[in-house]
Amino acid sequence: MPRPKGSKNKKAFEQMESIENIDERIATTEATIASLTEELKAKKAELKQYQKMKEEAERIAAEKKVEEDRAAILAAVEASGKSVEEILELLK
Repeated sequence: MPRPKGSKNKKAFEQMESIENIDERIATTEATIASLTEELKAKKAELKQYQKMKEEAERIAAEKKVEEDRAAILAAVEASGKSVEEILELLK
């Protein structure tokens, strides 16, 4: 028994969503993308701020270490009882 012409297409068309429903989904998705884009920009700015804070903390730590090393060297020179010139001669 032959099927009526177009019955296959008719069934598929009935299952498709309406254009208005699709337009609503598109609008919702676009709004979500816009929201996520703004959130991403904010997170990138926050990350940049944290990176600057880390760099500053590392710089301060390095300066502190240099000062501590300098103090330790001077203390060692004083403890050795030798003059700076004598120590420089030993290093050469």
